[in-house]
Amino acid sequence: MTTPLLLLQGVAKRFTLHHQNQLELPVFDAVDLSVSAGECVVLDGASGLGKSTLLKLIYANYRASAGRITVQALAGPVDLTEVAPRELVRLRRDTIGYVSQFLRVIPRVPALDVVAEPLAEDAGDDPAGIEAARAEARRWLARLRIPERLWHLPPATFSGGEQQRINIARNMIKPKPLLLLDEPTASLDAANTATVIELIREATARGAAIVGIFHDAEVGAAVATRRVNVGDFRSTRP
Repeated sequence: MTTPLLLLQGVAKRFTLHHQNQLELPVFDAVDLSVSAGECVVLDGASGLGKSTLLKLIYANYRASAGRITVQALAGPVDLTEVAPRELVRLRRDTIGYVSQFLRVIPRVPALDVVAEPLAEDAGDDPAGIEAARAEARRWLARLRIPERLWHLPPATFSGGEQQRINIARNMIKPKPLLLLDEPTASLDAANTATVIELIREATARGAAIVGIFHDAEVGAAVATRRVNVGDFRSTRP
């Protein structure tokens, strides 16, 4: 039996409201979920059920209150509930990609370098490797219809849809085993949405495991190999 790339076992999450006498807000009681290579698992459920919270638990932006979250990294399995900060940095560089709804980059860095950075980082001081990273970034920018006249401008000057496409390019340019998508097409027109669907399908075809949130029902239907309702994981405790 194939080992899943992502495995959640008995994962719980509770938020403590410190400004309200340490009141605990339960979100999940016991999440059991596995995602294998080549799967695109779409998280369904109404707003407020915790879909984005679940992605942040997998990315380790949030710490789980209980349970285990295991990712198959290059050097073997890693439990994200216990991972050290330095190891987490390595995981995010090589194993886990995350396309959020918002682009966060250093101001004044050109869009081309923003997109090329994940590959240029691997190239180190090798000029040929850096130029190859920039060439690949040009290909992604062109495919996502970012006008060439904008490539040398910082993304902060771009429209919301253009920033989202930069975000997609930056976080998908380097193939990673696990990819988390939080409404990647929310700000996109029909043509660019179709391109992102193609990119997701290409990622699953090469063996990536994907977990995604898509409020656009047609996009979710186009990419899903399996659907999971996060309402099934909701805590029933008061």
